[in-house]
Amino acid sequence: MFRVGNGIDFHKLIDEPFRPLMLAGVEVKSPFAFLGHSDADIILHSVADAILGALSLGDIGQHFPDTDPKLKNMDSKKIIEKCLELMKDKNFDLVNVDCTYVGDHPKINPIRDELITSLAKLLEIPKDCASIKATTSEGMGALGRSEGVMVMSTVLLESKAKKQ
Repeated sequence: MFRVGNGIDFHKLIDEPFRPLMLAGVEVKSPFAFLGHSDADIILHSVADAILGALSLGDIGQHFPDTDPKLKNMDSKKIIEKCLELMKDKNFDLVNVDCTYVGDHPKINPIRDELITSLAKLLEIPKDCASIKATTSEGMGALGRSEGVMVMSTVLLESKAKKQ
């Protein structure tokens, strides 16, 4: 049995040189950062929501509410770890992940390989099973004005029971 999950996340882009900009578990050199309760790693948040969706377990806001002061500035890798734990508890394996980054900053192409390598390692999948693509919104709307970024992710899960 297979399950597909979709995740989407948005974060406001802020001019904050002292806050790190995190993408797929990598600290990216940038004068900008993402506004968020956690470290605001938009790629990991989107992937986490996709995994939770495939498992019918809600979203990261239910598991990691932004109203909990203990979670302030938390490392989003912990969110992925918890989602993978829940996935394994439900007897599923992650087959692949596909992410689409929509925004102008930072540029993804120069750092794509590093991001994919990190994402694959965090998700415990082969590198050729992790994809990060990028596009812009061609100047339209808040994303086009570089006010924020959006990431959409899709995951495929396979039941371990089916493999046996």
